[in-house]
Amino acid sequence: MAIIRRTISSKIDGNGNAEILLRFNIRRDFRVRLKSGIFIPPTRFRNESFVFPRADQKEAARLRELEKQLVDMEHFLIGLCERTSQENFTTDFINEQLELYKHPPVVEEPKEKELKFFDIFDTFIESRNLSEWRIKHYRVLRRALMRYELYKRATGQKRYRIRLDGFSLQDVNEFEKFLRSEHIFYKDYPEIYEAVPADTRSVRKKPKPLPKGDNTIVCMFSRLRAFFNWCNEQKISDNKPFQNYSGNSVERYGTPYYLSIAERDQIADFDLSANPGLEAQRDIFIFQCLIGCRVSDLLAMTPDNIINGAIEYMPQKTKGERPQVVRVPLNKRALALIDKYKDRDCNGKLFPFISSQKYNDAIKKAFTICDVKRMITVLNPTTGREEKRPLNELASSHLARRTFVGNLYKKVKDPNLVGSLSGHAEGSKAFARYREIDEDMKKELVDLLE
Repeated sequence: MAIIRRTISSKIDGNGNAEILLRFNIRRDFRVRLKSGIFIPPTRFRNESFVFPRADQKEAARLRELEKQLVDMEHFLIGLCERTSQENFTTDFINEQLELYKHPPVVEEPKEKELKFFDIFDTFIESRNLSEWRIKHYRVLRRALMRYELYKRATGQKRYRIRLDGFSLQDVNEFEKFLRSEHIFYKDYPEIYEAVPADTRSVRKKPKPLPKGDNTIVCMFSRLRAFFNWCNEQKISDNKPFQNYSGNSVERYGTPYYLSIAERDQIADFDLSANPGLEAQRDIFIFQCLIGCRVSDLLAMTPDNIINGAIEYMPQKTKGERPQVVRVPLNKRALALIDKYKDRDCNGKLFPFISSQKYNDAIKKAFTICDVKRMITVLNPTTGREEKRPLNELASSHLARRTFVGNLYKKVKDPNLVGSLSGHAEGSKAFARYREIDEDMKKELVDLLE
């Protein structure tokens, strides 16, 4: 257990004050003496405690403030000891962290001139007709760049600032290293994550940044590249930091997986009447399997979306860049599900929706109870390695969309026709991730050679 002892320096400055020193005992074989930067008259310090005057209340108030600063500093050092591994807890490390504590990086809103890069980044977001979904991801990138800037300052480059024309290939590579390691060193720089959180959600907030795999970084760099290309097009800057970038720029995905019709019906027909709440979320999932929309569109649907026996909606993800109305005819099972809930109180919605996260949790639970646990091979997005996982552990709302697309494609083998029902653009690269060239289709191709 770490112990801190207070002493006072024998050196007196020109104002008659001496500095309070801290003897930090971490373990028997490791002690370090630290300068607090707090100065008081030697007569006001005795037996490790402050001595307050009775008559001079102004002086007493000043001493109380200094005592509070000292106590806060001691708490910081104890906390630093608790959250740092012993092998990293060196004298240099302690002094560096104490210096950062006494002189933290400036996290207040800088002056307009200093925020030029982020001002232009904000203008870039505002000037483009982006969907809320894409704006959200650009804001994630913005916060990551702000944390990178603070990290550079905290690790030695105290005046570092991201500049539009100064952001070089070296910055690109160092930013990538920062993103890959952020989940490891975040605890050593808590002030950065207090100033610019990695997660801004109000509920289910993750306490630390999650490990980032190649696909995540490829997507973030694609957005950053788009920003610099926009700056080039708008004649704001000629800087092209990605021109000679040699890192990975292509997303990798494993073989798409989805429910077979038999598995879908096994879940749909399972008796969940003993758990009405779970039954409702199961029914919503089956309905999503029958219309193939994204969960954001599903949660927004009301009875007004039903027009002449079909569901009509405008996908929110692409509404800003590529507005289109998707119309999906409703089959008997889909119509029966709508009829089942039409007289229930659904707050004006089509179904008794809950939050996206609770919906995903309910889907996994329903898969488990219905015994849909087929083992599948997936690509771990963080490590890039293949691994075997049961379907009930991976089930989510997006599996419904893949089930819709995958099974339709097996029937018609026309990506543009299926894409018109799922909301994918003609020739969409993203669409290819939803379909699987399965054994039946391979056999048909080989039979053509007879």
